[in-house]
Amino acid sequence: MNTIDFILSYVVWSPNPAVFPSFERLRWYSLLFATGFIISQQIMFYIYRKEGEDEKLVDRLTIYMVLSTIIGARLGHVLFYEPEKYLSNPIDILKVWEGGLASHGAAIAILIALYLYARKIPSQSYLWVVDRIVIVVAMTGALIRVGNLMNSEIGGKPTASDSGFVFARDTEEILETMRIPILSVDAYKPGDRSSELTGNGIVPVNFDIHIEKGGFSEADLRTALETDVKYVLTRFRSSQKYLSESPETPLNYNLTDKGDHYLATVFTFGVARYPTQIYEAATYFIIFLLLYFLWQKYQSRLPDGLFLGLFLISVFGMRFVWEFLKENQVDFEEGLTFNMGQALSIPLVIGGVVLVILALKRGFKPGES
Repeated sequence: MNTIDFILSYVVWSPNPAVFPSFERLRWYSLLFATGFIISQQIMFYIYRKEGEDEKLVDRLTIYMVLSTIIGARLGHVLFYEPEKYLSNPIDILKVWEGGLASHGAAIAILIALYLYARKIPSQSYLWVVDRIVIVVAMTGALIRVGNLMNSEIGGKPTASDSGFVFARDTEEILETMRIPILSVDAYKPGDRSSELTGNGIVPVNFDIHIEKGGFSEADLRTALETDVKYVLTRFRSSQKYLSESPETPLNYNLTDKGDHYLATVFTFGVARYPTQIYEAATYFIIFLLLYFLWQKYQSRLPDGLFLGLFLISVFGMRFVWEFLKENQVDFEEGLTFNMGQALSIPLVIGGVVLVILALKRGFKPGES
């Protein structure tokens, strides 16, 4: 396979969201989320030190950032995306581990929290603090999107081509709960089914199901596979979204006796989708690098509000763009010209434009460049 074929090819994506399979509580999303704050804190120590500010204030700033990000992101999801669900049962708002965080809610909460922080620090204006914080927020946002990728969540729309990601993790997990004694399930891109590619985004996917011997005769096992596996591949919402198994045709599979266990290889099809988590992560990381290098050049000469404006324009402007390729998060977004993520991004981008214009009117502060 040459380089062009590899780039244009598809990927069957099914990583374990847990960092260590034997310890499910530590998940990639949580690890990357925490790593973002740890790295951000170290960068802020460096920024404060370079600009002659008290480094001890960074610890207080970190507390404000962590709390506002989590609380704001959760409340943002509740109020913007599923208000009826959560307001009818408010205790569910506290169940952050079940998912449901909105970056727009986090952005609003961070701006409010930093105002409260700056009020207690006479030496630092509100915009001075925010202009430095947005540098590391962009980097943390990139890591959070990688966490979304490891969770196989917030993916893109179908590409309608033979390139993209097939998200198979949900189906793997459902197959592992079948009544037959499953040892493991592995989804992968088959190397011998390229002739089945038609260019329409419906691409070959294999599932290897390793089955413990005992309790089922081979005939009973075949019956269970042909009914239960077929049901999982065609009737579950996640399978209908990410796979393309025909409900009318018999299950296409091979069952092999491996001596100590059976191996059932299921031949099915997946839907190639845009890996928008990667697009967003790359975008936010580039924004982080640009803001950081601009700060290195100008530091204390920056006109207040410039970086906040650039951040709002670039991050939420690109968020607006990528939303065209992302699947809708909730049902009410279907049929809308702009989804909720885009609608919330528009005022933030406009606010960013205003901030940049005002900052440039004031001009850079005097001092060494």
